[in-house]
Amino acid sequence: MSYIAVSRRTARRRESELATRRLVVILSASAAAAWLISVLLAGSTRVGGFIHIYALIAHVLAMVVSFGAILLVDWHGFLWLIGRRGLAETIRLDGAATPLIWGGLAGMLASGVFLNANLSSTMTDVKLLAVLILTLNGIMLIPLMRRLAHLAPTASFRDLTLGQRFHMLACLAISQLCWWTAIVIGFINAAS
Repeated sequence: MSYIAVSRRTARRRESELATRRLVVILSASAAAAWLISVLLAGSTRVGGFIHIYALIAHVLAMVVSFGAILLVDWHGFLWLIGRRGLAETIRLDGAATPLIWGGLAGMLASGVFLNANLSSTMTDVKLLAVLILTLNGIMLIPLMRRLAHLAPTASFRDLTLGQRFHMLACLAISQLCWWTAIVIGFINAAS
């Protein structure tokens, strides 16, 4: 048995990374459960009149808030990526937008229950799957954002490891693909 001295800073970083992993698992399980409950309730709930209209208005407003915040954060992140914004500024904006993003997603799950979704439609299933994936994708960004917060405020995209760069770009692509898929299908379903 050998003993390798570990600094307190390294030990704290390991504890922090373990806590972040636990948080990601808990949030992922909670998000999947909330999504499943929303889908199950949507399948058994039929409403009409004002309730349906108000639910549709709430759903669209929640989508605008959440997706609008996503677009702003992604655009600002792109500007950081090409060196036009600082990392500290980007992280600060992400922190300010986070409640809007998650609040909007929660609003969409709650209001979606009352939209009389056709769960036997393949397009609706694709939309619902896209919403689940984009939600889990956002949770998977938490460890990366925490690592970025520990970098120097002047750090650039080139200062990230190859894995961190891939993680960031893959999450960005998945986010945009899933959001646009869900939005387009939602509007197609609403028009038909």
